[in-house]
Amino acid sequence: MTTSESVVPQARPYSEELWEAIAPTYKAILDHPFIRGLVEGTLPRAAFRHFVVQDSHYLRDYARALALCAAKAPREEDVRAFASDAVGAIAAEQEMHAAFMADLGGSAEQAAGQPVGPTTRAYTSYLLATVYGGSFLDGLAAVLPCYWIYARVGEALLEESSPDPLYRRWIAAYGDETFQSVVRRVVSLADHAGAEATGGQRARALEHFVTTSRYEWMFWDAAWRQESWPV
Repeated sequence: MTTSESVVPQARPYSEELWEAIAPTYKAILDHPFIRGLVEGTLPRAAFRHFVVQDSHYLRDYARALALCAAKAPREEDVRAFASDAVGAIAAEQEMHAAFMADLGGSAEQAAGQPVGPTTRAYTSYLLATVYGGSFLDGLAAVLPCYWIYARVGEALLEESSPDPLYRRWIAAYGDETFQSVVRRVVSLADHAGAEATGGQRARALEHFVTTSRYEWMFWDAAWRQESWPV
């Protein structure tokens, strides 16, 4: 440890502190018209297409961030898990997004040729800078919202599903127990890493977690607005 600050045992799991900090953001996500449109089947196809295209761009850099987390992970089991997740992120981009683009009358090649949007660029830039420059806990906190929020949203929306078969497939992918079990593993790792960190280290990581959670809301909002570069 490079700081003289002592590790103080926590009274509760670190994940509880993290989730409590983003409770308002998570509520805003569930209430967002993009998410409500998925459930109600009223989301314009153009907004969903924008989301799929930008998510394809996002996942390529997210996979890089996960690979960096693997490189910094202190335990061998976590190195293997993050390396596997990085491969999975690329597979998701190649398979699920390709299928969605085909349903939307396009292709994965067309999606790759579309410009990276402002919010996507800002989110991935922050994500990679944090994982490159920070500690393992910093990087873990930064990548965690993409796991955890999608799992919670998928779980919440699975109960309602959607009358639209395309949106129903998207909801099912993130509400699926296989994905949920992966997320539980990463949340448990956050508890373990948080328990071994100092108060200052936990506070810094929490700030990264809150920031990328806000970017998650912004990402859906950008799709809803079909955001593009203003100049």
